[in-house]
Amino acid sequence: MPTITTKDGHEIYYKDWGDGPVVTFSHGWPLNSDAWGIQMNFLAQNGFRTIAHDRRGHGKSAQTATRNDMDGYADDLAELIEALDLRDITMVGHSTGGGEVARYIGRHGTGRVSKALLLGAVPPVMVKSDANPDGLAIDVFDGLRRDIIANRSQFYKDFAIPFYSANRPGAQVPQSLLDEFWLLSMQAGLKNAHDCIKAFSETDFTDDLRKFDVPTLIVHGEDDQIVPIHDSAHKAAKLIQGARTIYYPGLPHGLTATHADRFNADLLAFLKS
Repeated sequence: MPTITTKDGHEIYYKDWGDGPVVTFSHGWPLNSDAWGIQMNFLAQNGFRTIAHDRRGHGKSAQTATRNDMDGYADDLAELIEALDLRDITMVGHSTGGGEVARYIGRHGTGRVSKALLLGAVPPVMVKSDANPDGLAIDVFDGLRRDIIANRSQFYKDFAIPFYSANRPGAQVPQSLLDEFWLLSMQAGLKNAHDCIKAFSETDFTDDLRKFDVPTLIVHGEDDQIVPIHDSAHKAAKLIQGARTIYYPGLPHGLTATHADRFNADLLAFLKS
């Protein structure tokens, strides 16, 4: 099983498919690299090398008690990139993974990066505060923490429904996709998934976004019920100089699965631009 061992002694699992220009993928909460399978396979078939890792505490990576925060996630990604000596990378991050990409650039720069794509991403900051009055109340995230402790299996089954907007009239989301979300989520350690809620909701990425100096594409579904577009993509686009945007009317947070062909086409076009 391909892994690296981090400086603090924990194993991080990754998959590495294809040959060509490098694209890295950072997954959303509480999933793992398997969530990127459709995109990785598509790009590998189109002449790209695709690499995705399981964030610490998720999937096949070590369930650590420490560094379950954005600095830790970004540093793990940096260690993977350096261990594989990856260069001229296009970094792709979904949801929490978008925060991971932003914090990587904020902490480690763009010396190895040529482009970035943020999809349904949490930056600049999700939680409501005096500085971010449009954010979600802390009670929302306290509720996530409460429910994941009380019955994480049921929580993941329930969370999958708004993730893919299966609760919308006329939605055609197969039960098998909801089941897959549950299966991937159950591979995350309880402490890791719990700690990650604070990381994705309370981390302020404003300064990280201002450090982006590579071509950047911001993609977001306008019916995103997990990361509301008005408090994320709309604001991030103003903080990243020269950022391009694609907003999909009516599409959900989990659009990489529900509308894979549409997103894959836009991803490939961005890579070739």
